[in-house]
Order: sequence, then C-alpha cells, then structure tokens
Amino acid sequence: MRRLYFLVPDIDHARKIVDELLLVRVNESNIHVIAREDTPLEDLPEAGLSQKSDLIPALERGLTLGGITGALVGLVAVTIPPAGLVLGGGAVLASTLTGAGFGAWMATMIGVDVPNTRLVAFEDAIQQGAVLMMVDVAKDRVDEIDDLVKKHHPEAELKGAEPSIPEFP
Repeated sequence: MRRLYFLVPDIDHARKIVDELLLVRVNESNIHVIAREDTPLEDLPEAGLSQKSDLIPALERGLTLGGITGALVGLVAVTIPPAGLVLGGGAVLASTLTGAGFGAWMATMIGVDVPNTRLVAFEDAIQQGAVLMMVDVAKDRVDEIDDLVKKHHPEAELKGAEPSIPEFP
C-alpha cells in the first residue's frame, strides 16, 4: 500500500474527489481527510488517530527496541544466571517477548501525543482553508488514482506519496 497526499482548495472539491474514488472502488476506510478545526467535514471520512499522530512509527520503534533489549537481557541472564538458577532458551524467548510488548506499549503512549511529522509540511495550507486528503491505494493503482484526480480536478495538487504504509491500522 502507498499513501498519496492531495491538497485541495476546499471541502466541496474534497467531497467530489471522495465520490469519484468510491466509484473506482477505493474503500472509504482508505481515504482520510484533514481540514482546519472549524471546518465541518460532515460525511467525509475524517483522518483518525493513526493518521494524525506518530502512533505507527512509534509502535514500530518501540517493538523493535524493546525486543532487542529483552533479547539482550535474556542472553545475559542465561550466560550469568542469578543466584545459581538454571535458565534456558525459554528465558531468552520470554524476555524478548516481554521487552517487545513493554517497548511497544511505552512507545505508543508517547507516539499518540506526537503529531505526524509527515503532516507538518501541510499545516500552513490547512490553516488557510485547504483540505488534505490522504488516499491509501495498492502499489499498482498509484498511477491510476493520480491520473484520475489530475484529470477531473486540476486544482488538486499531488504533494507526494509514502513508499509504503502498514496494512493493519
């Protein structure tokens, strides 16, 4: 999956683009709209917490770092057993999983409060009334969706695409 970023002038243009995307079978759950706080989105699919915050990258970092730390602690415990305990591979596995879980939990608690760094570039335009649309599409449909939006809505600016996004959020 790739995330395409479109900046459109107003809600009316965003509504028309969403309707066209739905007609070409882009799921509504793959369309995310961000506008100024005082702008009513009505029936448009508003961006959720995982799109507005740094939640997913923080989760990935916490899971990785926690797992590595847990594995190292487990290896040290097996190599230098405390108080004569005999520990085996199960201790390494248990500490790795515990570290990964703890790291993911702590990192997501922090990531929820951190704004999505990718959206910083769009803040000024959003505050001036523009609407940011994030559309998640399969890699093989990126050009099709880009061409569709450009063809019917030349006022919409493609502001980039993320190389890949996780499928689960």
